[in-house]
Amino acid sequence: QVQVVESGGGLGQPGGSLRLSCVMPGSLFRHNNVMGWYRQGPGKRRELVAWIKGGSDLTYGDSVKGRFTIFRDITKNTMYLEMNSLKPEDTGVYYCNVINTQSEEYWGQGTQVTVSS
Repeated sequence: QVQVVESGGGLGQPGGSLRLSCVMPGSLFRHNNVMGWYRQGPGKRRELVAWIKGGSDLTYGDSVKGRFTIFRDITKNTMYLEMNSLKPEDTGVYYCNVINTQSEEYWGQGTQVTVSS
């Protein structure tokens, strides 16, 4: 069974930073696969945070532009989300998502991020 596994969530301070990681098998870490982060806040729908394709094709949700950065490390089969200038409204469960070129979709189990003083 193919798995993607997130880590790095926890408690962050307003204005602070956190980094999330998503490890995946090499069979999923392909140049043309779309990899992304989604989140679901309390009482909210799941929303796109950011995605990356081909290493340089990036998209960010409006609420995180200029604060979050998505990137990948090919040597570690890992995708990251660097989150800076955290706000309480960034609180939620963050999910890693991968879509391969056959349109097969994979989700991680989610990692909780809580931003609070």
